[in-house]
Amino acid sequence: MSFKRINHNQAEDLLNNSNAILVDIRDEESYNTSHDERAINLLHWTFPQFLFETNKELPILVLCYHGNSSQMVAEFLFQQGFSDVYSIDGGYAEWILNN
Repeated sequence: MSFKRINHNQAEDLLNNSNAILVDIRDEESYNTSHDERAINLLHWTFPQFLFETNKELPILVLCYHGNSSQMVAEFLFQQGFSDVYSIDGGYAEWILNN
């Protein structure tokens, strides 16, 4: 088993009904321009701290620009021991249209 792919509605349900963590992997400038207030910006230099400090049992939702890069990061997080990882299909481009 690996990460799971979900749409924005399923992601919203997880965020509203669990202790899920939303990570936005877009570049810092894009994140600072616009982001979901619940998201943390996960960047190359913040990855080690995130891996060390985050409860690996919590659901992790990964959001990128269009839903492609998030799959690679979700797989990496799963390989690092996170047990409940999701890539959000459509990425931020679809996220802002529906939230």
